[in-house]
Amino acid sequence: MARNDERRAELADAGLTILATEGSRGLTHRAVDRMAGVPLGTTSNYFRDRAALVGGLVERIGQRIAPTEEFLASRANKPPTRELFTEYLQNIVDRLLAEPHVTLALFELRLESTRRPEVAEAISRWQREGFEADVGFNIAAGFPGRATEIALFHHAIDGLVLDQLTSPLLGETPTTVFVERLVEALLPRE
Repeated sequence: MARNDERRAELADAGLTILATEGSRGLTHRAVDRMAGVPLGTTSNYFRDRAALVGGLVERIGQRIAPTEEFLASRANKPPTRELFTEYLQNIVDRLLAEPHVTLALFELRLESTRRPEVAEAISRWQREGFEADVGFNIAAGFPGRATEIALFHHAIDGLVLDQLTSPLLGETPTTVFVERLVEALLPRE
């Protein structure tokens, strides 16, 4: 059977929807087939086992929540200011909140990684690659802060996004307020 990248993406999107709405226990090859509206067995042709399916979902999450080339290009040659760093962080929050099913699926996989080593391996590899890229970007862009500061930003943004997608503590407060205060608290002034 010829591999079709578009079909693979459709199946992964269906899997992400299942994770977000039913949790990891609902994620089966048959459930993905039904959600995608394809003949039974189709998902197995693209993802041979659960580990391959999870790996495909993690890959798709990365594709769905990645920053746009336009966003990165429009800021590529700007000087490294607190305002620019704030824009980058706000863009991360905005992307995660714009794709709530994808973000909830990511949180679900992170929780599942505490119980299943194959999920932990896929999530850990993806997070490590993203974190290393973020630290490299931070240094290359000339922003202050290194690995510890970037990790703190990741922790804070994860908490903010989880809060916004579930039961917001201060639901009327725009996320921009939290991001601006976060940068103020964690990014040292020149």
